[in-house]
Amino acid sequence: MNERFIKHATFVVERTYAVSPERVYQAWADPIAKAKWFSKPEIFDFQVGGREYSSGGPPEGPIFTFNASYQELVPEQRIVYTYTLDSNNTRISVSITTVELIKVESGTKLIFTEQGAYFDGHDTPEVREHGTNVMLDALGKVVEGEVEA
Repeated sequence: MNERFIKHATFVVERTYAVSPERVYQAWADPIAKAKWFSKPEIFDFQVGGREYSSGGPPEGPIFTFNASYQELVPEQRIVYTYTLDSNNTRISVSITTVELIKVESGTKLIFTEQGAYFDGHDTPEVREHGTNVMLDALGKVVEGEVEA
């Protein structure tokens, strides 16, 4: 039998985008815009108690399944959601994520905080934080117009 364990971790990633908080918030709230920097959702109900669901991955596998529930939404200010992430049929983590949008002189400061439980070595906080950095860079390209939104 394989040893079972949980690794708990919190990480914070910050970005400043040269656009308004409204524009950044809309990139999370609109499924067409979100598909350009995250993944195309199969289910997208952006409201408190609503759900977002997507699955996919590289052609050679594995299939990753993102299943989120929105806990708190304050337009142009805050997004809080919980989510599970599965690789094929194996649950690899459960997380709570807080996205804060703060108006600053140069645009919007985004503070992304994730608190996660990572299961049995299938995923690590370091890998997740790296992926989050890539994701937030892609978000920046969409909201700042480098990629058509």
